[in-house]
Amino acid sequence: MKFYHVFLLFFISHISISQTLYLDKVTTVSKKTYTYKKTKKQKLKLDFYKPKRVKEEVPLIIYVHGGGFSGGKRNDENTVAFANKLAERGYAVASISYRLTMQKLGFGCNTNSEDKIEAFNNASEDISYATDYILKNKRKFKIDSSKIILIGTSAGAEAILNLAYIYDNKILPKDFKFAGIISMAGALISLENITPKNAIPIQLFHGTDDRLVPYNIAPHHYCSEKDKGYLMLYGSKAIADKLKKIDQSYYLYTIKSGNHSWSGRPMQECFNEIIDFLFYDVLNKNKRQINFTL
Repeated sequence: MKFYHVFLLFFISHISISQTLYLDKVTTVSKKTYTYKKTKKQKLKLDFYKPKRVKEEVPLIIYVHGGGFSGGKRNDENTVAFANKLAERGYAVASISYRLTMQKLGFGCNTNSEDKIEAFNNASEDISYATDYILKNKRKFKIDSSKIILIGTSAGAEAILNLAYIYDNKILPKDFKFAGIISMAGALISLENITPKNAIPIQLFHGTDDRLVPYNIAPHHYCSEKDKGYLMLYGSKAIADKLKKIDQSYYLYTIKSGNHSWSGRPMQECFNEIIDFLFYDVLNKNKRQINFTL
């Protein structure tokens, strides 16, 4: 594994040469809401943040909010601020709603582990439908379909990781592959499908004292084996260790003694690190193995 940076400057005619597209603030942003899928019970929507002054096809970030699959929303104050900051740098952003299938079941140790896995899969399905909707309308959205990146917080992070490595996807084209993942306090139910062939550049944020989603390997919510909700999870440290073992890139940002609040805090407190990962590891395909501890 090589450790290096490649500094490539992308310029467009109406942006000053002192600014770098996808690194610096270069444009204003417009926002519009679309319905990407209708179900019998609801319309699933996304907010699309468009970089107005960038005329070329741009990378797309799909953001998936947290909330234990029972709450949260695509347009809370922190999400709106985060999406605007990304779009100001040239990225298109789609912040999506998805089915909150655990609203009446809860998501703790008294909830059947099978229901938890179903919640992961339902959310992954909805993310797939949102991605497919944008792909089918890529000319309207002016996105580069080879540069679609997933970002998720908490339950959203579990959903995007599940989509990338567990979910049996029958919605997206067989040859489709996400260009990058940013997981904030997420985890997987298995590391088996992380291989050199399907590994995706990933940035992982996680607190070591997260008692809901484990930083390394532990049961979800630290449930006991006797609990209905006992479900072993592999958190950010375990995912990074697997990628290191198979010589693939990763960017692990560990918050020593950090709790589950770090599922959302990186959006504001680690924005520069996020932009660094997107630019160098995803867009410029540097292969780095970064371990950072706060």
